[in-house]
Amino acid sequence: MAETPERDPGIQPEPLSPAQTPKRPQLVLLWIPSWPRWANLTLLSLVSTLLVIGLLGTGIIAYANLAPVWVSRGRIHDCVSEVSQFKVALVFGTTPKIGERENLYFRYRIDAAEKLWKAGKVETIIVSGDNRTRYYNEPLMMRQALIERGIPDERIVSDYAGLRTLDSVIRAKKIFGTDKVLFVSQRFHVRRAIYLAKANGIDAYGFAARDVESSAGFKTRLREVGARVKMWLDVHFLDTQPRHLGDKEQMPD
Repeated sequence: MAETPERDPGIQPEPLSPAQTPKRPQLVLLWIPSWPRWANLTLLSLVSTLLVIGLLGTGIIAYANLAPVWVSRGRIHDCVSEVSQFKVALVFGTTPKIGERENLYFRYRIDAAEKLWKAGKVETIIVSGDNRTRYYNEPLMMRQALIERGIPDERIVSDYAGLRTLDSVIRAKKIFGTDKVLFVSQRFHVRRAIYLAKANGIDAYGFAARDVESSAGFKTRLREVGARVKMWLDVHFLDTQPRHLGDKEQMPD
């Protein structure tokens, strides 16, 4: 067996070059040497707090936007043939024009309501929208459009205080006495309405109107992200109620 030669204690090993020196993992911290210690600690604390708030906010936004999708699963139809019989459908308001340009959201919602009526799927249609000034009247404009499509005036009920989706949904129950309703709007909007309805004890379904594929549609989708966060806060923290309630109204027999 070969013997291992002993190292001469007087001979020192050559130092490793920088390239040969193994690197240890370093923790990079936000630390400014010219600042006093207390200032650096304060900065680190602030950055950590902002990071936690950012992560929490991102989680809330994600949850609030996914919750209506989960709640509305199996409750939204695209084809008239899939829709069962409903006593009441509610069409969410918008205006027929934006400036000089036609508002396709309006046209497609009226199209959807017409299909439901002519297929005999609904008995009464509530048109719910904004009428906060005498110069702007969404329910009246929707009512006129539906009458032009052949829907009898006496089967249309106007809700002039549907200032927001939340107002329209809650008023459908508290003012018009509706415990089961078919919402008519674009799919992304119907999902939010069904979430609000469930939170207020309403058995709600939806019929999806054709969506708008344009830059205007993209902007609306971006606004919907914030609208769903507001929806979640209204339901779980703010207990928001419609701006106007009032006396109950009689529905057609």
